[in-house]
Amino acid sequence: MLALTENAVQAVRGIVSSSDQAPEIQLSVAALPSEDDEVVEEQGARVFLDPEAASLLADKVLDASVEQNQVAFTLAEQIER
Repeated sequence: MLALTENAVQAVRGIVSSSDQAPEIQLSVAALPSEDDEVVEEQGARVFLDPEAASLLADKVLDASVEQNQVAFTLAEQIER
């Protein structure tokens, strides 16, 4: 399952709270997941993934950086413990 870093959690929360300012990435703000979405929840931040995205991102970790009010998301391989 996709994992979220603390930075990603904060970025997701920020995007959801200011949903009228949609970033230039392929995402949308939704109050509820679609019936077949996978829900990733971390510290109150919820990300809904359609089945295809969930499959592609199953072994990834989502990170984010914020500079000058712009969010940049990055994906990395999860490190198994």
